[in-house]
Amino acid sequence: MKTLFLASYFAFVSDLLLPFLPKKPSELRLAFIPTAADPYKIKPWFYGDKMKLKLMGFKMIDVDIKNKTKEQLTTDLKDIDVIFVSGGNTYYLLEKAQESGFLEIVNTLIEKGVIYVGSSAGSALACKTIEYIEDFDDKSITSLHSFNGFGSSNKLIMPHYGEQKYQHKFDDIMKRWRGKGYEVVPLRNDQVYIIQGDKEEVLPINSH
Repeated sequence: MKTLFLASYFAFVSDLLLPFLPKKPSELRLAFIPTAADPYKIKPWFYGDKMKLKLMGFKMIDVDIKNKTKEQLTTDLKDIDVIFVSGGNTYYLLEKAQESGFLEIVNTLIEKGVIYVGSSAGSALACKTIEYIEDFDDKSITSLHSFNGFGSSNKLIMPHYGEQKYQHKFDDIMKRWRGKGYEVVPLRNDQVYIIQGDKEEVLPINSH
């Protein structure tokens, strides 16, 4: 059964992942995909998430998807139990995911039961399109011709919802994309969007 754990900021909701794991973290091999953070020199969210994963005890390996072939990535991700895709620039992440064949590989692995964990950009990548992120991420650093993520649902995950300095942007994006026929799911930093089989839900609903 497919399981996707889509967060705004994984370090804030890491405990919510435990019930969805088939074994203890120390018994699971996790591939950490750092690629989205490449464009940034200062990236506290990146180190926060990675440190939390280490503290949880996962058998973690770094798998950078840029400059990789589909064959190389298939080998790198063999025998992996969990794929973790870090936050950063969503457009840069998508470009490298397209170039390397990661988009196709990740869907195959998810269907085989590998758990997908996304944080911010990693969560947006699991949507049908990432174009709705344009008010937040700089797409000029890429030469993308397609904005399609690997998901098939018309639901769009809006990470970091509730941060006051961006509230006007959130409101504009949700209105615009709902008008295009998409369901926009606002996701606070203390929430996670779970897809398990045919069931989809936001947890926790009423956290503070």
